[in-house]
Amino acid sequence: MALQAEVLYDFTAEPGNNELSVRQGEAVSVLDQTVGGGWIQAQNSSGQIGLVPEEYLQVGDGGGSWAGAFVSDSRGFEAGEDDDGEWDDDWDDQSVGGYRGDDQANEEGGASGRSTHGPSVKISLNKFPFSKGPSPEVFLLAKPPADSRDRLPVYMGEVGAVWLYPSVPLDCLIADPKKESKLYGLKSFIEYQVTPNTTNRPVNHRYKHFDWLYERLLEKFGSALPIPSLPDKQVTGRFEVDFIRGRMEQLQAWMTRMCRHPVVSQSDVFQLFLTFRDEKEWKAGKRKAERDETVGPMMFSLIDPDAAEREATEVEHKCELYSRFTKSMDDGVKELLDVGHTHWKRCTGPLPKEYERIGQAFRNLSAVFISSKYPGEETLTNALTAAGQTYEQIAEIVTQQPQKDLHFLLETNSEYKNLLGCFPEIIAVHKAAAEKLRDTDRLISAGKINNNEKKIMNHRLSCMSHSLQGNTTYTLSEMNHFHSNRIYDYNRVMQLYLEQQVTFYQQIADKLRGALSRFSTL
Repeated sequence: MALQAEVLYDFTAEPGNNELSVRQGEAVSVLDQTVGGGWIQAQNSSGQIGLVPEEYLQVGDGGGSWAGAFVSDSRGFEAGEDDDGEWDDDWDDQSVGGYRGDDQANEEGGASGRSTHGPSVKISLNKFPFSKGPSPEVFLLAKPPADSRDRLPVYMGEVGAVWLYPSVPLDCLIADPKKESKLYGLKSFIEYQVTPNTTNRPVNHRYKHFDWLYERLLEKFGSALPIPSLPDKQVTGRFEVDFIRGRMEQLQAWMTRMCRHPVVSQSDVFQLFLTFRDEKEWKAGKRKAERDETVGPMMFSLIDPDAAEREATEVEHKCELYSRFTKSMDDGVKELLDVGHTHWKRCTGPLPKEYERIGQAFRNLSAVFISSKYPGEETLTNALTAAGQTYEQIAEIVTQQPQKDLHFLLETNSEYKNLLGCFPEIIAVHKAAAEKLRDTDRLISAGKINNNEKKIMNHRLSCMSHSLQGNTTYTLSEMNHFHSNRIYDYNRVMQLYLEQQVTFYQQIADKLRGALSRFSTL
């Protein structure tokens, strides 16, 4: 007799993918538990057979779900899921983070504070308690990693501390999405071809690989650089042509943004993603990236510009200026997005209908005139009919226009909304470090640190500040990169938007002139 299981959650099958739709509380028969990839083959009471996710079922004896606890990640999907909504045993998920705070390490690794998940960076004597999120104290007093070959290139230019840009700008092209399969064709996924301009040799990646790259970049650089999130995961409709095209465009935009950053684009993990030669090199590089110790606040140990040190009050002042600017820009970007989306809806909804009604009214009036049979008015009735057709054509032009201009404007603003959402946490790390430095006199009096440690903390705070800001006159390093990109992006997208708007209104004007020419001059 087949083993029985109870369905814990509703599951809707993807058409053509050998899956079985089930409903919560339904009883099904388990036919095969060895399919792999986090799936089992089951049969419902109607005799239909297909694949169901393991974690959606519970054994009839109440022994718990097949996959154990249900854990959600930040996007609302099961931890460990790939882009196809499936569990993947061949993903080599032996993830080990970089830095873990002592409180987290103790919780996971026992009383010794040694994490069982791999190496972690420690602060001797645990001088400061760890707060939630990236803690700057990790960097201010921790011993830097011995291997410092991966230094971040910062130099002092005319405007102060600036990231060193590569001589050949990095770019990549994402193309040729293909539907691939595994588990003897039982499971399918989309694979994209990614070709960097440095090698012109394509590599293939699934969405889950992009997601892994994002997590690594966020872990390593998130305390200093804005790492925008990827397009959201999707469970259903992921093989539809429009969805695949839209996702590829979004992944292209994300990769282009990352390629343009001089630090991210030259990092080992990003280069691995673009240039690995075989599975062996990919897995070795993946494990190395997951064991990186210079992540989170420890990333600042890779920055040591030849520049004057700053006082904590100066750092806090600059942080406040950047905080106000990014908040104000965030408000402006959101306002433009709201206005743009409202206008898009109007252009694809009520506005073309208004033009259609005007056109239909002209044509109706023309039909009335024709019915009079009055000699000599054929020119007028034809002109009225043409005018009605013109307004119906204008309705079609209005409907199609947002895709030609608003699309790019809104996409750019969405990217910047994503970027700006990263800055509050980045700025908070710098402000927390400055506040800790201002508190050093009390810590010295309490015997928690000595004068030499205070000097080290002051030097490291300056290193941190150069990654975000510079002297009191110019915006530098990350903010300099952000502003230069902002100027370029908004110049480009506004030119495109206004050029398309000129073409749009020119088309309408030409249509109206044509209609006007049909009417005779009395």
